[in-house]
Amino acid sequence: MPILHASATNFDTEVLGAAQTVLVDFYADWCMPCKMLSPVIDEIAAEHPDVKVVKLNVDHAPEIASRYSVMSIPMLLVFKNGQVAGKSVGYTGKQAIVDML
Repeated sequence: MPILHASATNFDTEVLGAAQTVLVDFYADWCMPCKMLSPVIDEIAAEHPDVKVVKLNVDHAPEIASRYSVMSIPMLLVFKNGQVAGKSVGYTGKQAIVDML
């Protein structure tokens, strides 16, 4: 499943309304740890087609970042049935992310 780039206008529909598990990557273009994590997120998206992978640029959707208390990036949230089921802040290894799913 391709990675979806969410915005403030489609976040609720794409993430909270999703039928499957959703991994959301809160990032910014200027964030070096975010850039380091990006290929890991790409691998997870390719290897786990049952998981919806969503990226959200915190600079473009500060209201969503604020809603989920994003203070440091990268921050990953796992949503199941519209609820946060897992959280990781900072660069995280692939297996730790997969374990959250």
